[in-house]
Amino acid sequence: MPSHSVVPTGTDTAVAGSVNAAPFGQAGIASIPWMFINMLGEEGLRASAEMAILNANYMAARLKEYYPLMHVNSNGRCSHEFIIDISDIRKHTGVVEEDIAKRLMDYGFHAPTMSWPVHHSLMIEPTESESKDELDRFCDALIEIKNEIDQIADGVYDLKDNPLKNAPHTEDMVTSEKWDHCYSREVAAFPLPWVRSRGKFWPSCARVNNILGDRQLILKMSQ
Repeated sequence: MPSHSVVPTGTDTAVAGSVNAAPFGQAGIASIPWMFINMLGEEGLRASAEMAILNANYMAARLKEYYPLMHVNSNGRCSHEFIIDISDIRKHTGVVEEDIAKRLMDYGFHAPTMSWPVHHSLMIEPTESESKDELDRFCDALIEIKNEIDQIADGVYDLKDNPLKNAPHTEDMVTSEKWDHCYSREVAAFPLPWVRSRGKFWPSCARVNNILGDRQLILKMSQ
């Protein structure tokens, strides 16, 4: 059985070190949904589910003119989440779902799920707890990103040097003395007015080498 580097597990003859951050597994996580269900009660749980479904369908309705929706019913409705298809965008502009995810950081948003359960897609699940203002800001960000993608397709932005391929833009990048991109610093950092007025969240770093990170099983800090 594995041991643990911090909490003794009572295993004297461990064949491996830590394999999980939690020394006794993840059984304790079951208490979270149990508390959630009990605190809401039957009526609250139903209202929560209804609001989650309403939020997802509201966002899907706003975005369907800009991104193809996948796996909706005959009425074009979804459940508590919906999937937008990026495959045509990939084909015609070279912009992939990761580029959209990284660009969302410039708008102050964490990206939704990428390429699951469908390849070349984004799965958006707004949940029941977000306000309409926040849902609208997220939709506005994705709509503006689609406008940027269209400018790539129209040749306004270069296929490789554009706000999506260079995203996210850190504070160091935007304030650097050298700026040789085909778009302005304003577009990079403040693509919509509310990004500035609400207080800019600056990404702490730009792109990282995902493949290197996946292959580097043991983290090595550079000197």
